[in-house]
Amino acid sequence: MGIKDILKTKDSNLTMDELETILKDPVVNEPGSKEASPPAGPAEARTTPPEEKKPAEASPEPKRIEEDVILNAAPAPLAPPRPRKESQGLFEGPIGLDVGTTNIIVALREDKNFKISRQLNAFVTFPASSLTRDALLKEDILFFEAGQKLYILGHSAEDFADILGTAVRQPIEAGILNPKEAESESVIKSFVDRLLRPPKKRGEKVCYSIPGKPIEGNGSGLVYHESILKTQLLNLGYTPVAINEGAAVAISELSANNYTGIGISLGGGMCNVCFSYLAVPVVSYSLLKGGDTIDAMAARSIGESTLRVRRVKERQLNLSASPKDRIESALHIYYEDLFRTLAASLQKALGTTDSLPRLSKPIPIALSGGTVMPAGSREMFQWAMKDVKLPFRVSEVTVAKYPLYATAKGALIQALLEE
Repeated sequence: MGIKDILKTKDSNLTMDELETILKDPVVNEPGSKEASPPAGPAEARTTPPEEKKPAEASPEPKRIEEDVILNAAPAPLAPPRPRKESQGLFEGPIGLDVGTTNIIVALREDKNFKISRQLNAFVTFPASSLTRDALLKEDILFFEAGQKLYILGHSAEDFADILGTAVRQPIEAGILNPKEAESESVIKSFVDRLLRPPKKRGEKVCYSIPGKPIEGNGSGLVYHESILKTQLLNLGYTPVAINEGAAVAISELSANNYTGIGISLGGGMCNVCFSYLAVPVVSYSLLKGGDTIDAMAARSIGESTLRVRRVKERQLNLSASPKDRIESALHIYYEDLFRTLAASLQKALGTTDSLPRLSKPIPIALSGGTVMPAGSREMFQWAMKDVKLPFRVSEVTVAKYPLYATAKGALIQALLEE
């Protein structure tokens, strides 16, 4: 079955081209809201040249998706939230699963609708009590209990951390299971168990993203990371299919060029790159730098908290405009450093290999991930690429319309293909 035919199933007449049209304008359904609206994104950064760009207004805080992003051809009626028990998962296969450093994102098809859900990949713990346990269940908060402790998962973890005056803990660091967190494996297993309930029939596909091998370093933790995810999905009754994160971006964003080009996911913990030729990953690798590196280095350089720096980056940073203060200046410096490093890695990885096919025309580069959400990211990356020598011409650089969801969307398409 070809990639253009994956949606021509007996229960639907949707083609791949129709899927691309549907995915252009997702509708966000928020429990309790009166109308739906698409999430904010950096679409204007792809079309407005730097000299014409006005400073971006402060963007709203990213949506917390205990609510769902509904990807469909027309706005769906707002449904009331379904009651869930602690042990229930949210979705059924075939599924695209993106387990990132900052977020866990699930994508699935439901009839002619496509749904995406996001949870913060973080947790906090505190002593267990029956009263608190019952309260968490009533509020429909993701959690589990182990060793006389309650583990609060996802967006709720951030709320509890603020209340407790502490920081959230991260089970994923630099794209793989955090070796500094002894409980990281249990937390990720609990996330997967609660977001994915057992399939209706055993063997349904879940396509999950995995990082590429670091361009520098041995990537020894990748094998363990992939094995833990695979085992948990098998235990739930799914057939797990791994997909390189950069390859998922290429499948999601490069359909107009017949899935030929470079897909890049710039996440919190790392950057993943894939040169794709007709949907075949030819060269893939990762950089152990990402949005978290920018936050940490900027904060350390000016003596600010990482939390404050990250909030400025997420809410108001415009890389096409002059910095307004010390925080923005530091963010500009470390964004430039990340993009220069990424551009140099492309020259190193692609300029010295004999495995690339001969290309008769230029190819595009697609950027995705939360790190490229600030306005001006595309222009700054293009500037970093100006002196890079590659064995092919680049036709354009684009930013995914919904950067946070591109990897999960590509994984979903692959899962549908595997079905």
